[in-house]
Amino acid sequence: MNLANRITLARIFLVPIIMFFLLMNLDSRLNLSPIIIDDFSITYSQIIAALIFIIAASTDGLDGYIARKSKTVTNLGKLLDPLADKLLVAAVLISLVEMDKVNALIAIVIISREFAVTGLRQVALLEGKVLAASKWGKWKTAVQITMIIALLLNNFPFAFIDIRFDLISSWVAALITVYSGIDYFVKNKNIIPISQ
Repeated sequence: MNLANRITLARIFLVPIIMFFLLMNLDSRLNLSPIIIDDFSITYSQIIAALIFIIAASTDGLDGYIARKSKTVTNLGKLLDPLADKLLVAAVLISLVEMDKVNALIAIVIISREFAVTGLRQVALLEGKVLAASKWGKWKTAVQITMIIALLLNNFPFAFIDIRFDLISSWVAALITVYSGIDYFVKNKNIIPISQ
C-alpha cells in the first residue's frame, strides 16, 4: 500500500476517535471542569476533537498531491479518498446534531448532497468515466471544514466579539453545498440515464 493510501486510511481511522471525544462526555467522567472565559465555555474533549479533526481535514489534499507527485494514483485511492472525506464530514455533523450544536436540517442537506454526488460518481464509473471535483465542490469542502471547526470550538474566537460565525458559516455551508450539488448534476447531466 502506497503512502497516499495510508494517509487516506489514517483519515478514516481518525473518524471514530473524533466521535469518541465528542460523544463520550469524558470531561465529566474525569471530573474536568470546562475552560471558562467570561461567557465562553469549552470542554477539553471538544478541543481534542477539534485538533484531531483539523489534522484529519488537512490530510484531504495531501494524499492526492502525494499520489499525483509520486505517480502512484490507484483505483483504491480513487475510491477511498472521497469516502474518507464524506465519512469525516458526515460523522462529525451527526455528532454535532446529537450535541445540539448544528441544525439537523443543515446536516441532512449536506449529507444528502454527498450521497447524491457519490451516486452520480458511481454511475459515471460504471460508464468508465471519472468525475473530477469542481471549483464549487472545492469551495464547498473548505466552507464545510471551516463551519465544523467553528462549531467544535464553540464559535471561538468570534464568541468574544459577539458574532455568530458558527451559525452564519452553517447556513453558508448549506447554501454552497446545495449549489455545488446542482452544479455537479447540471454539468454531468449526460451521465444520468433517462430511460433504460
